[in-house]
Amino acid sequence: MKIAIVGYGTAGQASAILLAAQGHEVTVFEKSPSLGPVGAGFLLQPTGLAVLARMGLGDQALALGQRIDQLQGHTPRGRAVMDMRYADRRVGCFGLGMTRGALFELLRGAHADAAQVRTGVRIRAYDEHSHQLFDDAGGVHGPFDLVVAADGAHSTVRPQCTGNVRRESLYRWGAVWCLLRIDDWASPHTLLQRYAGTRAMIGMLPVGTRPGHEGRWVTFYWSLPGDRVDTFDDAGVASMKAAVHGIWPEISPHLAHLHRAEQLNRARYRDVVLKAPHHARLVVIGDAAHAMSPQLGQGVNMALLDAAALADSLAAHDSLDAALAAYRKQRHAHVRIYQRMSRWLTPLFQSGYTPLGWCRDAVFGPLGRAPGARGAMLSILTGETGHRPTIPLAEGAEPTVGITLEGQSTKGVSV
Repeated sequence: MKIAIVGYGTAGQASAILLAAQGHEVTVFEKSPSLGPVGAGFLLQPTGLAVLARMGLGDQALALGQRIDQLQGHTPRGRAVMDMRYADRRVGCFGLGMTRGALFELLRGAHADAAQVRTGVRIRAYDEHSHQLFDDAGGVHGPFDLVVAADGAHSTVRPQCTGNVRRESLYRWGAVWCLLRIDDWASPHTLLQRYAGTRAMIGMLPVGTRPGHEGRWVTFYWSLPGDRVDTFDDAGVASMKAAVHGIWPEISPHLAHLHRAEQLNRARYRDVVLKAPHHARLVVIGDAAHAMSPQLGQGVNMALLDAAALADSLAAHDSLDAALAAYRKQRHAHVRIYQRMSRWLTPLFQSGYTPLGWCRDAVFGPLGRAPGARGAMLSILTGETGHRPTIPLAEGAEPTVGITLEGQSTKGVSV
């Protein structure tokens, strides 16, 4: 098929690689004038790692990132709120801290046609009748047999998923973040967090290497109300450093060089829910389909799982309608579970409701030590709650690229 992918973040990159490998003619549109990563360091879970391994990129990812074996979160007085070890889930289980840049370059290197990405093209609309795309400079592209909207939480294509956008709202809280070079970080295998009620949250996540830079890196993030994220300035940096010193004085020396707002990046979160992730020949994946608060750290994992499930669905079915229906079924339960949990958990960590912080501090620690609850919490952490294996083909069947479009079948190509 002729497939258009809008957006070259993780979901777009992975989709481009997997769909091109199946023999489809893939065209990628990216609004930025040059290709590059956007976003903070992240924690890749076993679900996302499995997709990279399937793509033959697992070993490279491990070399670029930093193995994470534990998540710990404490109050300023040292009370344990979170203490989860991957090994308690199963032997050999772990997460991987990575910089966005490292994952971006890894996927770009695996994408044979990366040089052909149409940069500087901001797609603003999709027409379900002509199956064409329109950019904001008046350009018309297509028609395409399938359009994959992977243009992130602030997607411009998502509204064309007609009748399916149930929720699209901005969270009241966000964060500022930056990468810190710390070669001798004392806890290289642990994601550390500090919570001061619900109004202050600090994180230090080891993320391994950074393209174009030497040393080992840690992502620092600091929670803020959304309006303060939007107006964050040099005075905000000084205020942040003073607050961090009062909550977590041990990391203050690592922030001493921060003086200007431009040295930190800003993050605002959206809550996006789609009734169905597809309409006509348009399918929405990644954050464009299910943006959520990063409390559960599943954004990149969801993007990789979406790309893999979409490729599997197209390979397993001989009609586009059946393939998109299978894709929806494959991803629906997993996405819904994490959307709901993210919405429920966010106020416990980022909100103005102080009593929620008291309840969290009193309950989460003991709950995490209870045998039954501990297993459930680890399943949530690893991204495995509600996750279904990739769609199996019928026994003895060979996956093909043949897809029926309005009664006309494209040529089947073995993959």
